[in-house]
Amino acid sequence: VQLQASGGGLVQAGGSLRLSCAGSGRPFSQFTMGWFRHARGKEREFVAGISWNVRSTSYSDSVKGRWTVSRDNANSVVYLEMPSLKPEDTAVYYCAATGPYSGISFNTEDYTYWGQGTQVTVSS
Repeated sequence: VQLQASGGGLVQAGGSLRLSCAGSGRPFSQFTMGWFRHARGKEREFVAGISWNVRSTSYSDSVKGRWTVSRDNANSVVYLEMPSLKPEDTAVYYCAATGPYSGISFNTEDYTYWGQGTQVTVSS
């Protein structure tokens, strides 16, 4: 499956962004989707995930209760709503797919398909 992430940008602390990831090439609804981020000087880390059947979501402690992951299988898109942004959220954000019919994983190694990344910069 091919993935195309978009929606990043430069915002002030406290602002909001919505990232989108459009899939194509294979049945999007069969794949569990994850959002990861890679900040300068740090390892790439899991941010949020949503199962292929939309029954499960998972979040890192740093964004739990603050952000929301969702998906629209009919249109092959997964979203990451990011309100209350903080400077420490600055990173390149990637969407990724694992499956078909896999559970949500926190590990980058479990994801086969990756989007190109979109930069999110939060100024203080």
